[in-house]
Amino acid sequence: MRLDKYLKVSRLIKRRTVANEACDAGRVSVNGKVARASYDIKVGDVIEIAFGNKTVKAEVTRVTEVVRKEEAEEMFKILP
Repeated sequence: MRLDKYLKVSRLIKRRTVANEACDAGRVSVNGKVARASYDIKVGDVIEIAFGNKTVKAEVTRVTEVVRKEEAEEMFKILP
């Protein structure tokens, strides 16, 4: 699954266009490297997103095309 779509489906970022823009601006990195929106996400990848002065780090635990809102949090694990 593409990185921008994963961020939207997992609800780490609310809209896919915003996820795409964050990737283009270099604010999203996967496994320590800046990633493009087309990056192919796999289970075990560590995603780091910079929101202004706050950084969110999450590990991918599941990759699913369609997920209900209640189950979206099961797609990743927030890391300290």
